[in-house]
Amino acid sequence: MLANRKLILAHFWLAFAVFGVALMLGAWQMFIRSPLGTWLSNPELYYRSLTAHGTVMGYVFPTLVAMGFGYAISESALEQRLVGVRWGWAGLWLIVIGSIMAVIPVALGRASVLYTFYPPLIGSPFYYIGVVLVVVGSWIWVALMSINLRVWRRANPGKAVPLAMFANVAGSYLWAWTALGAALELLLQIIPVSVGLKATIDAGLARVFFSWTLHAIVYFWLMPTYIAYYTIVPRAIGGRVYSDTMARISFILFLVVAMPIGMHHTFADPQVGAGFKFIHSAFTALVALPTLLTVFTICASVEIAARLRGGRGMFGWIRALPWDNPMMLALAFSFVMLGFGGAGGLINMSYQLDSSIHNTQWITGHFHLIFGGAIVIMYFAIAYDLWPHLTGRELVDLRLIRTQLWLWFVGMIVTTFPWHWVGILGMPRRMAYFDFGDPAIAPQALSVTFSAIGGFILLTSGILFLVILARGMRSPAAEAGAYRFSLAVHQPTTVPLALNTHALWVALMIALTITNYGYPILTLAMTEGTSVPAVYVGAQ
Repeated sequence: MLANRKLILAHFWLAFAVFGVALMLGAWQMFIRSPLGTWLSNPELYYRSLTAHGTVMGYVFPTLVAMGFGYAISESALEQRLVGVRWGWAGLWLIVIGSIMAVIPVALGRASVLYTFYPPLIGSPFYYIGVVLVVVGSWIWVALMSINLRVWRRANPGKAVPLAMFANVAGSYLWAWTALGAALELLLQIIPVSVGLKATIDAGLARVFFSWTLHAIVYFWLMPTYIAYYTIVPRAIGGRVYSDTMARISFILFLVVAMPIGMHHTFADPQVGAGFKFIHSAFTALVALPTLLTVFTICASVEIAARLRGGRGMFGWIRALPWDNPMMLALAFSFVMLGFGGAGGLINMSYQLDSSIHNTQWITGHFHLIFGGAIVIMYFAIAYDLWPHLTGRELVDLRLIRTQLWLWFVGMIVTTFPWHWVGILGMPRRMAYFDFGDPAIAPQALSVTFSAIGGFILLTSGILFLVILARGMRSPAAEAGAYRFSLAVHQPTTVPLALNTHALWVALMIALTITNYGYPILTLAMTEGTSVPAVYVGAQ
């Protein structure tokens, strides 16, 4: 069993506890916005709920999963005790304190600014400081991953870094640089206004800072999922990774091209020039490369497993796959949702097409299908795979696990597909209620109703997931053995330096970010007369 399983379990339990709360808020939001509910007497309650839901799902939940999974990877892949355990606990407590500090003003109605902050809306400084503490806590994890890898390198000079750890450290570096944009926005723009040092804010500059974080954060969310694709699924279904080299290239590509793409979220903003919008749109298209490479590699890895099980023919091997294995099921569902979500992303990255769905429910459907669908379902799979090694108890009810995964998949499809449709029809997002008695939007009522039903299916699946984990804590003790990751068909003994270290790729990531953001940020910062009065939320 893992030596620091209490630290890892604490991250996972906190992650899934706050996930459950945020999931309930999301289902409630969908209900009261649908024809099934009644109008709120105070619509501001909706925006409190929306801010809490987005903050937890965007910053707290995936960060805790990445941290807990990262600590498990560090111990098991490197086969050494975790260095800096006390710092790991300190990082977790910073996240706990920051989350509490942020949620209290949200609950009191003093920070209904959504997780994107939405300047010139300004909320309580405690909300922003709480978010900063969450980020600082996560940066401790980033440092620990780098330190643990360095310790291993000293003890194993010239050896190939295990793929899981190589990817884990790449994800941590991506997060450290990704979060810097939002941190700069908070520290330089928003917090000085929220504490009363300034009364105006440059909303355009603040939005550019946040675009630094806004899309790259998705690839931080994706990193644990992709690590599971490569290093857990093939082993769990009895196969091998088709190519260790292709896997490393995929994570390197994410590290390099995931950062300078955020301005495609500012297509409608006049503060950003058309040239930089085009550059970011082109880089957004490049992000498809590591995903396509991953789809090919994982499909080949799955085929290897099927053929080892006796699968024959061009497509007959598909029948030989272990479809009763929850890991196989989760992978299939994740790929389907990633495919649909990625196709929607092609619309978002196109300047012409984006203008037709900008700020509509299409956007909500797209990112829920990617994050809530393709990503979160693999978070479930990671938890299921790790649980016996963290608790010393086996998850024995595979039928219940399969049911939970099916419910999540069906619920996400039922939720997000109608959102895409009503988005095409022009329904705006972030609205507390709609008058479905109006003939202009009455035809959309059925689609919104389906989405609300899908939300409750998701809530059922989420509750079932927590029940499965809780029951697993009380199941009979079982020896899980050492936690292992997938091996490659041709397991490398040596790896080229460029595929075994991160320094070159981190430098390129930073250089591309500075190139693609430096001029717009400096231009906006030096332009006078661009600030507007702050709009304070709640009683000040």
